[in-house]
Amino acid sequence: MSDTSISNVMAIRAEVIARSRALREAQPTAPPSVAPTTPASSFADTLNAVVAKVNETQEQEDVVTEAYERGETTDIATVALMQSRASITFEATLQVRNKLLSAYRDIMNMPIG
Repeated sequence: MSDTSISNVMAIRAEVIARSRALREAQPTAPPSVAPTTPASSFADTLNAVVAKVNETQEQEDVVTEAYERGETTDIATVALMQSRASITFEATLQVRNKLLSAYRDIMNMPIG
């Protein structure tokens, strides 16, 4: 190897070491403590929040579709995307409901003694 290639390698090595040192100094010394911001919610609260979110998605889809039908927007891709999103969220919610009803029926049909 020539002296120029060795000096280039040494320069790159020094730069890597300097960057490594800078990154080490930039990191916090102790990890931040994680505290829950909200208390654990009940199943009913979670279910209500999910249903409200699905309803909001359905309403957004209605607004975008009606705007397209009135000619206020010409972006068919956005309309199709919103319709797909609303359809998928509704279908997923419907499947969860079906699983919950099935589990309820299974529990009700269990022998007690």
